[in-house]
Formats: sequence, C-alpha cells, structure tokens
Amino acid sequence: MSSNLESAKDMFIFLGKSLFSILEALLFQLISKPRKNVAGEIVLITGAGSGLGRLLALQFARLGAVLVLWDVNKEANEESLQAAREAGATRAHAYTCDCSQREEVYRVADQVKKEVGDVSILINNAGIVTGKKFLDCPDDLMEKSLDVNFKAHLWTYKAFLPAMVANNHGHLVCISSSAGLIGVNGLADYCASKFAAFGFAESMFLETSAQKQNGIKTTIVCPFFIKTGMFEGCTTNCPTLLPILEPEYAVRKIVEAILQEKLYLYMPKFLYFIMFLKSFLPVKTGMLIADYLGVFHVMDGFTGPKKKA
Repeated sequence: MSSNLESAKDMFIFLGKSLFSILEALLFQLISKPRKNVAGEIVLITGAGSGLGRLLALQFARLGAVLVLWDVNKEANEESLQAAREAGATRAHAYTCDCSQREEVYRVADQVKKEVGDVSILINNAGIVTGKKFLDCPDDLMEKSLDVNFKAHLWTYKAFLPAMVANNHGHLVCISSSAGLIGVNGLADYCASKFAAFGFAESMFLETSAQKQNGIKTTIVCPFFIKTGMFEGCTTNCPTLLPILEPEYAVRKIVEAILQEKLYLYMPKFLYFIMFLKSFLPVKTGMLIADYLGVFHVMDGFTGPKKKA
C-alpha cells in the first residue's frame, strides 16, 4: 500500500513539474526571457579571425566582456582584436591557435589561464567546409573537417570545463549547423562533423545536468547558410522559407540566445517545423519536400571562400 502511495506521489510530482515547465516555456514565447549580464565574463571565441567569429567578438565587446580570440590566421585575428577594441573592449587578447591540433589547444589554453584567467563562456565557432562529394574528397581534407568542426570541441571542453565545474559557473556554446540536423547532398563530411558536434554538446548538457551542475549552461546553434563567404555560390530555392542568412542577423540571434540561456537555436525558424516533420513523415514524403525546397542542389554552385590576392 505504501509503495503504491509513493508511486502515485512521484507521478503527481512529475506531472506537476512537467506542466509547470510547459507553462514556463509558453510564457517565454509571449514575453522576452530575462537576459544575463556578461560584463567581466571571460569569453573565448574560436575562429575569431573572420565571419561569425569576428562579429561575435564585436557584440561581446559592446557588452563589456573580456575577450579571448583564437584563430589559426594570426593577421586576421589581430584585425579582429583591433576591431573589438574599437568597439569598446577594454580587455581583449588574441592568440594564434590551430584548434585541430589537440596539444596546441592544450598549450594555448594553459597560456590563457595564466595570462587572462578562467574562461567562463566558451564559443566553439571555428569551422571549415570542403564542399566536395564524398568520393571526390581526399582523406586528409575529410580528417581536417572532423578535426576542426568536431574534435576541437573535445579539446576545448577538456581544457576549460574543469574550472567551470569547480565554480559551478559557465556557458558552453556550440556553433553547429542545419547540416547537423539534416543530411545534405555534397556535404557528407561536413554533416558528419556537425552532427557529431551537436550530439557531443547535447550529451555534455545532459552530463552536467545529471551531476547537478546547474550553473553551467549550454547553447547549441544550428543556422542555415550564412553570407560569410564560407558557402559562397550556394543557393536556396525558397528564400522565403529557407533564406541565406545575413551575418549580422545571425550573430544578433546567437548572442540573444546566449544571454537568455536558450539550449537550442535554429535559424530560420522554419527549421523547427522541418525537424517536426522529419520525426514522423514517411521517408518518401520527406524526400519530396527536400526536392521541392531544392536541398539536393544547394551545393551545385559552391565555390567556397574567396582567397585573398
């Protein structure tokens, strides 16, 4: 009898908490969730030398964060550093680091800890794309894609998560991709790396939650193509539903998601609907939708980033 009462009690507690969480989520759809203050937080951004990384640095500079900028390109990273200082950053530091090299990540991470302090917001943004069909892609390029887009996340987490755990304070940000949600023709290696990055970040969210490390937040970002030059030449058949995103818009939404401590951010919002459809529609219907949206041909005109003269 007592065990039945205990089971009933657990069920009512579960239902009550579930109802509250749903109502809370609905409330924050109607009103903006409070934003946290990141002034003085040490924000590390990988791939800060250009594109999203540079724009993220500028946004966090305006918010009063301490910036740690990593990029493999020293010259480009120094340009980002200068731009961040002009945007208002009072403390900003640039480090040359190839995030695909584990030992280099650990070495530069130790340098950051000694010279700047413990990183409290880690943004894994660095990424590359080969843009080649699977059988046409050399093995070394596929390995590089996985090393930069996924494995680097393992090494940066290993380097900076222990301090977050010790302080029960931190924020882990994964810049994945819509290609980390749905396979794309001509992006097999890229999709593999972005699916892996998504799965790893989500698993680490669950791991920190299970260990009651509630002060450590996670945000996973999955945007469609962004006009940063990385996917130069790519097109969309449905610009209304699946527009190629403006970098400034994407960065604004990413920073907003971090400040509001959202777990998932898909851009554009149509991706949420696509994922819902993917969960129950027959495969053949899904293929018809993909064909209608032009997903099979988005990479046909791919030229990739323009090389500087």
